[in-house]
Amino acid sequence: MALSHIVAAAAGAGAAVVASRLRAAEPVRLARRAGSTVAAPGAAVWVTDFLNAAYYAKPAATRHLDDLRLAFAIQTTYWHRQGGRRLGARDVRRFHDAFGSARLQGSGGRRGTLDTRALLAGAERLFGPWFRAAVADPDCCGWGIVFPDAAAKAAHDPELRLRQAAVGQLTPPTRPDEEQVWHTYPPVELPDAQRAVEALLAVEHWPDYASELGRFTPLRRGGLEGQTFEIEVVGFPSPRTPVFTRAYVSVDELVTAADPAARDAWVQRLRRGFDRRADQPSPVPDAARVLAGLDLVSHEGHFMGNATNRLLVYEVDGRGYVRAAGAWDPMPWHLAELYEQVGRWSQHAFWGMGSPEQSMLHQLALATERSTTAGARHPTVGPEHRNPPSSERQR
Repeated sequence: MALSHIVAAAAGAGAAVVASRLRAAEPVRLARRAGSTVAAPGAAVWVTDFLNAAYYAKPAATRHLDDLRLAFAIQTTYWHRQGGRRLGARDVRRFHDAFGSARLQGSGGRRGTLDTRALLAGAERLFGPWFRAAVADPDCCGWGIVFPDAAAKAAHDPELRLRQAAVGQLTPPTRPDEEQVWHTYPPVELPDAQRAVEALLAVEHWPDYASELGRFTPLRRGGLEGQTFEIEVVGFPSPRTPVFTRAYVSVDELVTAADPAARDAWVQRLRRGFDRRADQPSPVPDAARVLAGLDLVSHEGHFMGNATNRLLVYEVDGRGYVRAAGAWDPMPWHLAELYEQVGRWSQHAFWGMGSPEQSMLHQLALATERSTTAGARHPTVGPEHRNPPSSERQR
């Protein structure tokens, strides 16, 4: 994608003045973050078209987030099996051969769309018959990739993607606390808070919690502490033409109940930050028992500028919750205008204020519910574990 796609996103949201000013030299850096490290700019049109076919272009009654996650997994698996080179125009023929007939038939309810069966059948044509069973096995899935077996997953080096990413320096807020913008989002209830902590610590499964507004993919070896994530964020200039851009965040601090002193110090700092703001409630209720907390700090080029977002899992009155709370420096003009016209709604929805299909935290809760029902193993969010279609969920 190019700068024109970001301009289109702003214009589509009714921000013509933003679209005009975005042609200045400073915001060109945003265009360099369009798309993902998996696909080159020349592949943006057909890659987006494939995701449209799996989800965004389908009638609301036939949309399933599992299909979107499956389409992402197919693309990322294909990238992995090509040795990690970015997808380009030459790859479109392979995808057309695998999925074209089903799209012409409109398997997803409308001409040009794909249902679960067509996505799985096309993936088998791309990769082989092993894919169907592997995509339903958490031991064969990780980092958004489906592997033929657990041994292939264990051999994977996630830093292949990191080497292709444009990850700059960390950019936490630098202004005094009282000059920063602080915001908290409503808590999302969890069926099992401890299972949610375990799910967050299993970083290779973060792509399984993708919502229709974005997903997190870990880029480093090891666990959650010190991890760097590529965030693929979706904007909507119109309902059937999502625009993808990316940013990077790293876990600067991780606390759990295993180290009560570090956890309590982290909670106290978070509470002090919100104590100064009468318009924002503390994200940590007085009676809460915090099980885990982490700071996600932006890297240079992030669409929020200098920012830290905090996630915490806690229990209060016998019930579990996950919640996000952010703090950021006042934004430069080009980020501030994009945020007001495009980003504010998406950010709030992604962190829990929208419908479940828009929110990563709701998807984490749903995955935790499945794992609680299924037993100790953390299940992959796959086509056999459906969310209700969008039309059946309350908004």
